[in-house]
Amino acid sequence: MLSFVVRRLAQSLLALLVMSALVFVGVYAIGNPVDILINPQADQAEIARVTASLGLDRPVWEQYGNFVTAALRGDLGNSFAANVPALQLILQRMPATVELALAAMIIAIVIGLPLGLWAGLKPDSAAAKSIMAGSILGFSLPTFWVGLMLIMIFSVWLGWLPSTGRGATVDVLGLQLSLFTRDGWLHLLMPATNLALFKLSLLIRLTRAGTREAMLQDYVRFARAKGVPERRVVSIHVLKNILIPIVTVAGLEFGSLIAFAIVTETIFAWPGMGKLLIDSINVLDRPVIVAYLMIIVFLFILINLAVDILYTALDPRVRLSGARA
Repeated sequence: MLSFVVRRLAQSLLALLVMSALVFVGVYAIGNPVDILINPQADQAEIARVTASLGLDRPVWEQYGNFVTAALRGDLGNSFAANVPALQLILQRMPATVELALAAMIIAIVIGLPLGLWAGLKPDSAAAKSIMAGSILGFSLPTFWVGLMLIMIFSVWLGWLPSTGRGATVDVLGLQLSLFTRDGWLHLLMPATNLALFKLSLLIRLTRAGTREAMLQDYVRFARAKGVPERRVVSIHVLKNILIPIVTVAGLEFGSLIAFAIVTETIFAWPGMGKLLIDSINVLDRPVIVAYLMIIVFLFILINLAVDILYTALDPRVRLSGARA
């Protein structure tokens, strides 16, 4: 196991290095942040002074080398716009994004698994057909449109839920969290539901497909022939055997929820990392953009590693030495 973790960490460092180079060069090529950050009436001397103070007067390879050297010390640079460490800005926004993604994933799993099981166990029933039709809608409806409709119905027409913001927070181990307040849950419900819709549909279809395949296996037929109760057949022989692909997808999709909550955070004015990224792109704040993407890649790597380790708990036949790299 130790060799597996070491190998994965080495691969992770290589992935981070390649990604940082691609992002750094890509962001460098899209424009000059000085044109946005300073007064349009500034003279050439002022432009040159600001450019030099931000280190933008050096060749891109030298800027990247300085960035990598500083990153190895845990310094991802200072925000051009806020003039504070980029990592600090992102970590301040991270709890909001993580709790939004966590709530969305819980909604998707709690609703998606039972509905997918039902659709797999009774595929010809009207309820199963309705579930699958609903999952197609979940794939098809644009996230931004669903978010606007939720605001229109539950905030404007009914007045049940607040339309924007995060609500009241409490300090938990130094983190500001809204999960432990009623006002926080009221603010969280709509954006989490909006973010969960696509993942919910995905889990329904994945669970149904796994259930249909498992029901045809010999171990299920043998269990039924022995007179094992149907509930035990489903919970032990079916569900446990379809959990590995579900855990894989759920783990990676949780990472994507964190990375791609940008649309939902923008619609509901949720103060998370996605909204920070949009604001940073608007002013070409390179350190924040690069730092954000590096942190997202690092989170994906950690989640993928956790999923691989969890395999051994779900199926003892899986060994980390043979797990995917």
